[in-house]
Amino acid sequence: MDPSLRWLRPFFFLAMLTILVLALWPSPASLPVQTGWDKADHVLAFAVLGTIGLWAWPRVRARVIAGLLAYGGLIEVLQSLTPSREADWHDFVADAIGVGLAFVIVRLLRRRVSCA
Repeated sequence: MDPSLRWLRPFFFLAMLTILVLALWPSPASLPVQTGWDKADHVLAFAVLGTIGLWAWPRVRARVIAGLLAYGGLIEVLQSLTPSREADWHDFVADAIGVGLAFVIVRLLRRRVSCA
């Protein structure tokens, strides 16, 4: 692992915590950060999270991807246990699309960096 990438790891965990807090926030309408469409919020959140994770841990991509998908599923389970939120499998699909987008972004960035 490139030691210069280690600085990303704390940001990954901070992003995970931030996403969890926002996902369990009592009222989605009062969230401080949102795109205006719930599914786009999920795609964006997991694209950012996935990009950071895949960049920070390049040798364990499959684990990062599996972990993020499990994390998205966990969020939906936790939302089902709250009085003001509900689980939605469409949200999980949006999370998976975000992770896929992150994979593409990181591949393009790595290609660009290796060509420079």
